[in-house]
Amino acid sequence: MSNADVEGGGQARAAAPTTGIKPPPGRYNSSNVEGQHAPVSPFYYDHAEQHERRHHTWLVPLVVLANVAMFIVVMYYNDCPRNGADCIGRSVLRRFSFQPLKENPLVGPSAATLEKYGGLDRYKVVHGNEAWRLETSTWLHAGLIHLGANMISLIFVGVRLEQQFGFWKVGLVYLISGVGGSVLSVLFIRNGVSVGASGALFGLLGAMLSELITNWTIYSNRIAAMANLLIIAAINLAIGILPHVDNFAHIGGFVTGFLLGFVLLIQPRFGWSAQPFGAKTKSKYTACQIVLLVLAVILTIAAFAVGLLMVFRGVNGNDHCSWCHYLSCVPTSSWKCDN
Repeated sequence: MSNADVEGGGQARAAAPTTGIKPPPGRYNSSNVEGQHAPVSPFYYDHAEQHERRHHTWLVPLVVLANVAMFIVVMYYNDCPRNGADCIGRSVLRRFSFQPLKENPLVGPSAATLEKYGGLDRYKVVHGNEAWRLETSTWLHAGLIHLGANMISLIFVGVRLEQQFGFWKVGLVYLISGVGGSVLSVLFIRNGVSVGASGALFGLLGAMLSELITNWTIYSNRIAAMANLLIIAAINLAIGILPHVDNFAHIGGFVTGFLLGFVLLIQPRFGWSAQPFGAKTKSKYTACQIVLLVLAVILTIAAFAVGLLMVFRGVNGNDHCSWCHYLSCVPTSSWKCDN
C-alpha cells in the first residue's frame, strides 16, 4: 500500500517495480503507491501425493473476477470527466476514463474516490468506527498496473495452493492475512489511504513456508525448496523498504499467513495413509506438528487481540519502536521517506 499520493487525493506515485521472480505485489496507499509482489508457488510436492489431493480450483478465479469487478465499479463512480480533469482516454472511456498520470501514474481513480469506497484510512478506522476498512481495502486497487500485478500474482500462487489444499483453507488464509496486514499498517502508517491485496498475497507466501516446515517429512528436495522460499520472501520484503511501499502490510500479512499455515495446511505424516485400514499403528500427525499447531493458534489469537486493541485505542506503533519505520522505508541519497 502506498501512503502519500492516494490518501490526500493528491498525486499518486509509481509502485515499486517487481522482480523477475514475480514477488507479491505491494499495497497501494492513497497518499503513495505501495508496490505489491506475489509469492511463487512451491514446486516441491511429490506428484503422486499431489494427484491424490488435487481439488478443483474455483475460488481464486472468483476472487480475481471480484477484484476486477470492484475496480470497474470504482472507476464508474470516480467519473474523472465530471471534475474537469485532463483524463486519460476521455473520448473513448467517458466516465470510466482514468485520472491524469501526474495524479495517479498507476492508471486508475483518484485518491479521494479510493478513500470514499473503502480504502484504509487510519483516522476513519480508529475514530470513525469503520473497522470494515481493514478488509475492504484489500479488494481495492489504485490502477490497472496495480490490479494486473496483484491478480497475476494471485493466480500464480493461489491456484496451486487451492489445488493442493482446497478452497476454504486457502480462502481463510487469504482473508485473514489481508486483515493482519491492515492492522499492522494502521499501527505504523499514520498518514494516507492504502489499498491493495498485498497483505493477503504475502499471507499465501507465509503459509507456503510454514506448510513446508510442518509437513517436512512428506516432501522431497526439502532443503532446495526451503532455500527457494526464503530467498523469494527476502526479496519481496526487501522491495518493501523502497519509498511509498507499505511494507507493514506485507510483514503483517506474511506473519499472519505463516502462523495460519501451521493450523490450516497440516497434512498426515509420511507413510500414515499407506498403513492397512483398521491397523494403523502410527498417529496421523507427529508430535512436532501438534506442538506447532497449538503454538500457532495461541500466537494468532494473541496477536490479533493485542493488535486490534492497540488499533482501536489509537496507539502509535512508532512510539513503542523507534526503528520500526525503517522496515517500510530506508532513506538514501536518491529518495526521502515521508513521515
